[in-house]
Amino acid sequence: MSGIVWALLGAALAAILAGCGSAYGVGVAGQAASGVVTEDPSKFGKVLIMQLLPGTQGIYGLLIAFIALSKIGLMGGGGAAEVSMASGLSIFAACLPIAIVGLISAMHQGRTSVAAIGIIAKKPDQFGKAMLFPAMVETYAILALLISFLAINAIPLTM
Repeated sequence: MSGIVWALLGAALAAILAGCGSAYGVGVAGQAASGVVTEDPSKFGKVLIMQLLPGTQGIYGLLIAFIALSKIGLMGGGGAAEVSMASGLSIFAACLPIAIVGLISAMHQGRTSVAAIGIIAKKPDQFGKAMLFPAMVETYAILALLISFLAINAIPLTM
């Protein structure tokens, strides 16, 4: 496999794995939110926010995929650059933090959002406190986004 194939594989994994984690997280939180809204439609806005939180990892994965594709010249319309094996493998490795952490953190954030939705169902006045629990999981997704971003930008494209 050539360097560009490895870079493309890294970009694909960033988008796919983080997106799958977000789909799972938003799905389980949506199931819990639906139950709450069935009982009390006035809580819709609060539980919707909790449901949306696990969706950010998918956005982060997509962002890193775009950055990787831009790095190798596929996002500007100018055609792909010649990417050495070393550069391609480096881009692949740089995409892994958001791919893996995005997958796992979105799944855990979804489950944490389910618990937070349970708090809102019983004590809607505790929304701010409930939001802190899934937001703490978000911290690790942001750290993974940061390391993937910095790593991709630091990779020189050697021909």
